[in-house]
Amino acid sequence: MSVMDRWTGADEGWERPSPGPAQRRRDVWLAVGALVTVSVGAELMRSMGGFEEEPHGVPWQYVAMTSLALLVPFRRTHPALVTALAGIHMLVVGLVLPMTMSTLPMQALYFFLIFSGVAWARDRRLLTAALALVLVLMAAWMAWTFAIGSGVSQLAGMFAEDLPEQVGLFPLTTAVVGFMLLNNVLFFGGAIVLGQLAWNGARRTAQVVAQAATIEVQSGRLRDQAVVAERLRIARELHDVVAHHVSVMGVQAAAARRVMDRDPAAAALALSAVERSSRDAVGQMRDLLGTLRSDDVDPGMPLPPAEAVPGDRSPQPTLAELPALAERASTPTCTATVTVVESSAGAAGRVPPPVQLSAYRVVQEALANVHRHSTARSASAVVRVDEGAGVLEVEVVDDGTPRTGTSGTGLGLRGMRERAQHLGGGIEAGPRVGARGWRVRVWFPTHGPVQRDPEPAGRMGA
Repeated sequence: MSVMDRWTGADEGWERPSPGPAQRRRDVWLAVGALVTVSVGAELMRSMGGFEEEPHGVPWQYVAMTSLALLVPFRRTHPALVTALAGIHMLVVGLVLPMTMSTLPMQALYFFLIFSGVAWARDRRLLTAALALVLVLMAAWMAWTFAIGSGVSQLAGMFAEDLPEQVGLFPLTTAVVGFMLLNNVLFFGGAIVLGQLAWNGARRTAQVVAQAATIEVQSGRLRDQAVVAERLRIARELHDVVAHHVSVMGVQAAAARRVMDRDPAAAALALSAVERSSRDAVGQMRDLLGTLRSDDVDPGMPLPPAEAVPGDRSPQPTLAELPALAERASTPTCTATVTVVESSAGAAGRVPPPVQLSAYRVVQEALANVHRHSTARSASAVVRVDEGAGVLEVEVVDDGTPRTGTSGTGLGLRGMRERAQHLGGGIEAGPRVGARGWRVRVWFPTHGPVQRDPEPAGRMGA
């Protein structure tokens, strides 16, 4: 690809949009204004005697001016063609009607048409060819003019009729030739450079608009992803809450049925546990579903007062509530215990709330799985908080064997894994090595993502 192609943007993938109806209408009125302007300029020159030596009459002058003005309505629809025709028109009129072509309004209109062609051309390679044609024609015309001695003499007479051969830095003939070259370079070069700058500006504006549209689309996707992530989090919470409480209620109800005739007091105690679990489940579900409903509230609607909202929002569970969880999870057939081990006093309370909630849910889901899928008589959970290592570890083990026909769906373990990975931790789950039962071990970082799986935190004891 040539240097000209690269400079004009022929290798760019962007194409300037075609003009709209309003722009085309404005160009028609602009053509009318251009014709009036060049006509007034010509008549002023005629009134000053500037057309005394023009070789052809007034009708041909108006033909030249009108034909040039007729190119204006097509400057944005057919820009490369207009550029080539403007150059050809300038050459022909310069040879036939030199004084008409040299008036300032006509020169300004030529400049404007070449500028418009460069600024609006959509096929940049075709534009490069049109510009090359214009420059070759102008160079040939100047070479032909300079090649004729009388032509240079006439030009010199126009500039300095009574001056000696040299009064400045350059000889008169050199000065005339150089002045014409400089004028033409500034004229054509200025039109081309300014047109290219306008095209580059339009391209950058289009890129900014496209980038803004892309950012808006991506922002919408991120908002949608955030909503989906939040709803998935709430779905996990609902699964953990419902699975745990329903499992506990099922076990307690079964125990009450078995001892109802022999030990009414034990049956009553089991039914009380069912009642507590049902209340807790309903309360936590109300809180979670209220969070979902709050996402659908119209931001323009006034919020009701706090006392008007049914069911106060209780805080999310923390490590301090694990003993109460163990008490609720214990049944006549399976005893659950939870122990919190701290590297220093109060370390559990200093764990970030998201990690505390996730640890609580892991213990809750693990104990619920013991009730659903195991014949265990006991289950123990140990939560170890090591502030020095910045790790919180949860380990839940039981002493049972898998219960037949209760393989489950795997959603519980998947939810634990998602919680751990979301916070930068990890999980191990499977049968205990060298003993009967199942073991779940989950770890969370308390000060940022864990770079490697930590060793079991047995050094603090249980």
